[in-house]
Amino acid sequence: MPNSIIRIIKGDITKLQVDAIVNAANSSLLGGGGVDGAIHHAAGPKLLEECRTLGGCPTGEVRLTKGYNLPARFIIHTVGPVYGRSSGQEETLLSSCYYNAMKLAHDHQFKKIAFPAISTGIFGYPKLEATSVAIETVWNYIKQHQPEMEQVIFCCFDDQMERIYLDRLSKISGKPHS
Repeated sequence: MPNSIIRIIKGDITKLQVDAIVNAANSSLLGGGGVDGAIHHAAGPKLLEECRTLGGCPTGEVRLTKGYNLPARFIIHTVGPVYGRSSGQEETLLSSCYYNAMKLAHDHQFKKIAFPAISTGIFGYPKLEATSVAIETVWNYIKQHQPEMEQVIFCCFDDQMERIYLDRLSKISGKPHS
């Protein structure tokens, strides 16, 4: 069942028409570089205004805002761990990002959500390890909770990340990717 819901694509997460995109944010939620900066730029200044009212977000937790100028209706902000700075708790914290985003999407009855590769940019999480955590956490959430989701997208920025995600999905699902 999870294999039919999970989709891996290469593209720009700010262009996806889904119920919610997940933002790999910093703890202030006030914008930054990478995907966070791109989402804030594409969503427009009202996103920053709303984020200022939230009081930040601890690592592994999530916050929900409107999507504003994005095609996505909502943004699920999550703060991934900085690799090597979480006292050996990086995997648990990264898994919490994906789990809590899935739970929030499920609770709000979202049908389609999209994730970036959380913590793999400036936060330095090794791509292979981060991808394993992402795919396994989402796969297990879908199996255990059977949300009414139509699609969970992992939106990759480049060919390398797309290949890593496709390989990991094929290993966990037992089905080769095309």
